[in-house]
Amino acid sequence: MDETDYIIVGAGSAGCVLAERLSASGKHRVTVLEAGGSDRRFFVHLPLGYGKLFYDPTVNWLYKTEPDAGLNGARDHWPRGRVLGGSSSINAMVYIRGHQADYEEWGAANPGWGWEECLSAYKAMEDTEAGGDDWRGKGGPLFVSANRTGLHPLVSDYLAACASAGLAENADFNGAEQEGAGVYQMTIKGGRRNSAARAFLRPAMKRANVRVVTGAMVTRVVIEAGRAVGVEYRRGGETHVLRAKAEVILAGGAINSPQLLQLSGVGPGALLQGLGIPVLRDNANVGDHLSDHQGINYTWAMTVPTYNDELRPWWGKLRAGMQYVLTRGGPLSKSINHAGGFFRTSPDLPRPNMQLYFQAFSTLIPREGERPVLDPDPWSGMSIGLSNCRPTSRGHIRLRSADPMMHPVITANAFSTNHDVEEMLAAVKYLRHLAAQPPLARLIKEELRPGPQVVTDEALIDDFRSRSGTVYHPSCTCRMGGDAATSVVDARLKVHGVEGLRVIDASAFPNLIAGNTNAPALLMGWKGAEMVLADAR
Repeated sequence: MDETDYIIVGAGSAGCVLAERLSASGKHRVTVLEAGGSDRRFFVHLPLGYGKLFYDPTVNWLYKTEPDAGLNGARDHWPRGRVLGGSSSINAMVYIRGHQADYEEWGAANPGWGWEECLSAYKAMEDTEAGGDDWRGKGGPLFVSANRTGLHPLVSDYLAACASAGLAENADFNGAEQEGAGVYQMTIKGGRRNSAARAFLRPAMKRANVRVVTGAMVTRVVIEAGRAVGVEYRRGGETHVLRAKAEVILAGGAINSPQLLQLSGVGPGALLQGLGIPVLRDNANVGDHLSDHQGINYTWAMTVPTYNDELRPWWGKLRAGMQYVLTRGGPLSKSINHAGGFFRTSPDLPRPNMQLYFQAFSTLIPREGERPVLDPDPWSGMSIGLSNCRPTSRGHIRLRSADPMMHPVITANAFSTNHDVEEMLAAVKYLRHLAAQPPLARLIKEELRPGPQVVTDEALIDDFRSRSGTVYHPSCTCRMGGDAATSVVDARLKVHGVEGLRVIDASAFPNLIAGNTNAPALLMGWKGAEMVLADAR
């Protein structure tokens, strides 16, 4: 048995921020328990190396959903980080905060989470390459690349096509407006991935009051007389108990945090009883309200060179590798999503409801055991993807067994509402509208996926049900709210009905943010730490 002040379960995006902020004063002992291992791996730090991590069990939980009727019966692959930095160590590094209205909705039901409070936290957290202003921070611990150099030439053609379609260029999706087309900012620094581990946890680990334990699989929260007093974890074949003098904080993400609560007796009572787990707090919301963005790519063969031509041949790989080693530049130093945007499928909508991803690249030919971003198709290919910003479909996370080593049941329920189906149908038609604009149309040889034969609404719907999947943004499974009848944590991120226990990660989102979720997950850690420290005074 061991003791510390704060236990953080999970060294993912929020957990890394928590470790840095809670330990900064030197007054508190902080212990981080991470089921995975070190992030000191070549393909973690190589920005374009994330394709090699997509199916790598040494850094990835490799979750699978249940067969999903909304995806024509497919079991979707859900990669989640099992490594220091969590999913920020294996993601595509796009940095998007979300729409201002998202946070206004958060704050309407959760004091302290409105736009002004969240904007202030973002500005304090960020070190934006483009420079600080009314919207962006400068001098914080998180460097955010403006991503303005070394872009593929097709990016300018894509932006021109968007302008031709009526979607104006936007120089900063994290600025005053989200709508428009533009270049994505990235969590990349000096040609290397700037994960949460690199930006927050590694500096914190230099402090004497921080301990990080890798290979530590937490199996339950120890709850005595209604208060969380520690955790039980397995490491190296042995079971350990770590006690917390102050608080236990779950930061395992949208899958692991509800799973651990349920294993600890906090969750849907009937489910837990059926698995032989004593019910300490019956709350049907634990693992419920699962929200996720669904995405699809349309792909074209091009008459001009793309990254396929650079990265497919051995000599192209050699040249890109030498360029990276010598200059930390070139295609390996970036995400494949150089640009993108946000648009509305109807002018009647008050804000964008769809996100775009532009890739001068295509990977229609699968490669066993990886996402072949380093082995693209043997032709000049281009893809434009999209995902829905505010899906209304909801899924859930449930224990499969009382065995903590078994993956939980993930029921995604993708496209389970007419709203989401109709919205995606309008969105895929917009992709073809973009491709038909002269700046791109003059460079396109043919549409490869789904192909020109797919034209009717029924065929388009069947296609996106067959080819869509998660864009890796599961959220809301321990959602925040003042009413314990509809939420898991309150506005201070404290678990309803259990003292000394908080959930601080993307599972606590009240609703899904419009955009990539790593930035708001970091925000949860930043603001959550502020709340923990304020409540400790």
